Parts: sequence; structure tokens; C-alpha cells
Amino acid sequence: MRPFHRLLVYFLLFASCLAAAPATPANPAASPQALKILAFIASLEGRHGRHILTGQFLGYATQDSRNLPDKIHAETGCWPALIGVDYADFNRDTLDTRLPNRTALAYWRDGGLVTISTHLYDPTAKSGYGLRDKNVTLDALLTPGTKVNRRWRHELDLIADGLDQLQKDGVVVLWRPFHEMNGGWFWWGHKDPASFVRLWRDMFDYFTKTRHLDNLLWVYAPNHGQDTTAYYPGDAYVDIVGLDSYTNHVDPQHVPGYAVESKLPKPWGFTEFGPTGSTGGQPSGNFDYREFAYGMTAYFQRTTFFLCWDANWSPANNRFAREFYRSPEMLNREDLPAGLAGSTAKP
Repeated sequence: MRPFHRLLVYFLLFASCLAAAPATPANPAASPQALKILAFIASLEGRHGRHILTGQFLGYATQDSRNLPDKIHAETGCWPALIGVDYADFNRDTLDTRLPNRTALAYWRDGGLVTISTHLYDPTAKSGYGLRDKNVTLDALLTPGTKVNRRWRHELDLIADGLDQLQKDGVVVLWRPFHEMNGGWFWWGHKDPASFVRLWRDMFDYFTKTRHLDNLLWVYAPNHGQDTTAYYPGDAYVDIVGLDSYTNHVDPQHVPGYAVESKLPKPWGFTEFGPTGSTGGQPSGNFDYREFAYGMTAYFQRTTFFLCWDANWSPANNRFAREFYRSPEMLNREDLPAGLAGSTAKP
């Protein structure tokens, strides 16, 4: 064997060993089932065939699309491996975990995986939800004894109570807080990175050390674009990373930020995805989802999962859903190993 070829073989062997290395959880007390799911997701990278977990977001506390998995199954014969819900209750300017938890628990018991996000209300708002408030100082949330701090702690407790109920039911949650923090459209977004990191780490410590939520896998999810790693809280506070991306063109030019973020030593996925339509806004319903399958495998080869956003963006309401879900790369709920989730999973 020529020296160059020998070095190449050694390098490939070394790289494969790195890819196969067990994932270290951010929470040292993570439950055995959480460890099992994290290890499984990490193992998908580099596989040939069935290495991308299919996912679909199902809605908020009161505004939901809970029938989407059934619609996807009716059209494709497949079930999404992963479903997402959100605790935001925009109607009452608060959070409500009841309906999202019922949806999450039901899908888990059927053998599916679960991710949860929360469009947080602004604890500094004088009235209303304040999701898109400007000029919020993140450090104010962490100043003990203030009204803002008490409101923030109350908000954390609302979330923690919901996540704890799922923990008691044996459900592992891919927990995705502060999503799209590099953008300026949510109150926590586009802030001083050091302040944001303190806020993330404070939530992490409160949930893991005070509330003992050991069923969580922590997901860092900026929007595609600039500064995708500027707000990264550190390897000890994150389990999984990804990008929220809305585009009709699944390539590096239209999904910027992947090249930088994919260097982080965590499993990677499309934490939100949706086509934008010809106007760049709401989808037209004509997106060819085979293009998403091709783009993930051709350009985003670290992809281990995706979560399509709400009904308008779903494959069920666009084109070629059957071909997409039946692509050889896709891993659906029926393909998950026994005992990973559901009634056979061991807490």
C-alpha cells in the first residue's frame, strides 16, 4: 500500500471512530432513557440509509394541528419519528402545558420521539404577551428580588412543571429553548451574547439542579444566517444543535451558517424547516419535498433529524410527500428501535 493511501485509510478509520464515540450528556444526571435517545441520535451520523429522523411540528397550547401525523400517514403510509409542540398560550398571555403534554405523551406512547419549544412571554412587558418586544435587557431577568426576576422565575416554573409531568410519565424531551436567538424578532434575540449565555445557563442550572429535570436533551437552535455560534452556551450546556431554516432552496447559499455551526461536537439537524413560496413568505403548497431530501444528503451531511413547521409548511400540504417520507435516507416512527420510546421504553 502506498504511504499516501495508508495515511488516508488511517484517517478514515480515525474519523469513523470519532463519529461512533458515545455522546456525553450536558446533564450528568440525565436519565438512562435520555442517554439512550441521545446515543441513538448521535449514532445516525455517517450511516448509510435511514439516518434522518422525520419530524413534524403540531402546534401551540390552543392553536394546533394535531391531526397532521394522521394526514401524513394517510398519504405516505409512514409516521413521523418526531413530533413537536409548544407551550405558548397567546390567547391568555401565558403558558399552558396541558394540551401540548397530552399530545406529546400520546405520541410517545405510540413509539415516537418528542421535542418541545416555548415562545416565551416577555417578563418585562407591562401588558400583553410581548413576544416581539424590543429593548429587553436580559441581565434584568437575573437580578434577584426584582419584579422582573419574580416573573421570570414564575415563567420557568410553569415550564418546569409541564416538563416534570412528562418526566413522571417517562417521556424524554428534546428541549429547545430561546430558539432563533441570533435574530432580532423575539424579545430574547440578537442580544449581547454574554448576557444570553448567562440566561441559558441559569435556566439549565435551575431545571437540572433545582428542579431535577433529568428527562431533557438540550437543543441549541439559531436561525440560519449570521452568528450561528455566537450565542452557543458551551458543550456542557447543550446536547444537540441545529438551524431553523425557511427556504425553497436547500443548499449552502440559501442556508448560511451551517459550515460554522456544524463544527460543534454535537448531533446536528434542521430544528425547523419550511418552504417559503415564491414571495418568500407563506408557502404556496407547491413545494417539491424531494428537494429537501436531496439537499440534506447532498449539502448537509451531518443531518440526523428535521422538524417541519406547522400545517402550511408540512409535506402533507405540499408535493411528493409519499416519495419524501419513503426516501431511503428517512427514518420514520415505525423504523425506530424497540424500547427507544413508547410503552416499552424503560424510564
